[in-house]
Amino acid sequence: MLKALKNIFKKEPEVTHAEQTNNTTMKSAESIHSTSAKKAAEQNTTPVKTAVSKPHTPKKENLKSTDKPWSIEDFVVEEQDGKTRFHDFNLAPELMHAIQDLGFPYCTPIQAQVLGHTLAGKDAIGRAQTGTGKTAAFLISTISQLTQTRPPSERYMGEPRALIIAPTRELVVQIANDAIALTKYTDLNVMGFVGGMDFDKQLRQLEARYCDILVATPGRLLDFNQRGEIHLDMVEVLVMDEADRMLDMGFIPQVRQIIRQTPPKSERQTLLFSATFTDDVMNLSKQWTTDPAIIEIEPDTVASDSIEQHVYAVAGSDKYKLLYNLIQQNNWPRVIVFANRKDEVRRIEERLTRDGINAAQMSGDVAQHKRTRVLENFRSGRVRVLVATDVAGRGIHVDDISHVVNFTLPEDPDDYVHRIGRTGRAGTTGVSISFAGEDDAYALPAIEELLGHKIHCETPPEALLVEPPKSR
Repeated sequence: MLKALKNIFKKEPEVTHAEQTNNTTMKSAESIHSTSAKKAAEQNTTPVKTAVSKPHTPKKENLKSTDKPWSIEDFVVEEQDGKTRFHDFNLAPELMHAIQDLGFPYCTPIQAQVLGHTLAGKDAIGRAQTGTGKTAAFLISTISQLTQTRPPSERYMGEPRALIIAPTRELVVQIANDAIALTKYTDLNVMGFVGGMDFDKQLRQLEARYCDILVATPGRLLDFNQRGEIHLDMVEVLVMDEADRMLDMGFIPQVRQIIRQTPPKSERQTLLFSATFTDDVMNLSKQWTTDPAIIEIEPDTVASDSIEQHVYAVAGSDKYKLLYNLIQQNNWPRVIVFANRKDEVRRIEERLTRDGINAAQMSGDVAQHKRTRVLENFRSGRVRVLVATDVAGRGIHVDDISHVVNFTLPEDPDDYVHRIGRTGRAGTTGVSISFAGEDDAYALPAIEELLGHKIHCETPPEALLVEPPKSR
């Protein structure tokens, strides 16, 4: 079902592009019903009957009888030169309340630039490194649009109004959690669907309540769509995060299938984010967006100055001993160790655990429910060392990671920047240590070229190369 919504925003984002909204109207509820039913019949499925005409139940604040309702006057942020406040945009009070709860008085550069365009209804393509606040940028824009536009009175549960596609399970979970926090005081429902989790459990979510914002990996989204459980004809906002990573992981054919089932690009707002603007990314953006604003946030340096970088030249046979002794002798509290292959990750985690270090692994071989539990244990401090591949490492946003260790250097220099960016976040300092052995030292020159400077390479002292006690 294709639909266009009336231009009801002033400074908030329009549901469709401004030049088309003046002459279009919303399709009727009967059309929504018949279109969804037709789709279900074509796919030999039966729509969930209880999904029709179920009223929204707004979320209410838990107020004591003596408490007064929150107002924008409770969120005081002074104007400062060179800084953009969220107050400078016409955001709904419910959204501003959630922003205050999260402690965000001022916009990051990408948030200020993205919101300046998307709240006016424009499509946007953004390039920024991880940790710059781009997730909040597209979520605030999306939530603002949905809160200002009433949904149809009749709709099916499995017809999301906003769709966010991300390449990895951890990133989907992170975005969904952020969306839940930002929709705390609205009546919007957020769902996150990823592979490796109980399909029937996720299906029961769709049968129980409307899905306003759906965050999903491409494969699991297509699973639901091909079974007739999710229809994408009501999507008002489409967001693609980490487009370059989706290209690298071979997801673009699946993403194309998904986008073909959403309304035409002239009838939806499309936001695309990528760490790099390759020719492939830009070609895709031209196909999927309409006259987009292009936003690039150039960091002062490729890698944050808050991260101290070291490289140890070490034989492959000595890498594990070096890792164990660094962690134990320095009493590192929270560490991520990156390796290139899943079998490497498994062996490192098993040896650390055997030698008395509380470690856990995250790779494509680990079931999603276990990965979610591992990440929560790492965040809470119950796991001291997290060993991960690059794919599993996407979406790991944990505060106070003291050290990142590259057990093997990545073949792609951009992955090096992404890895070490797990530490030194939110103004804190961090340390990255890379092991350059005979099998991966060749990757170092390309990394240094990307960084624009040499990384001092040193030989580890003998005290860091002794056998762990249980290996002697």
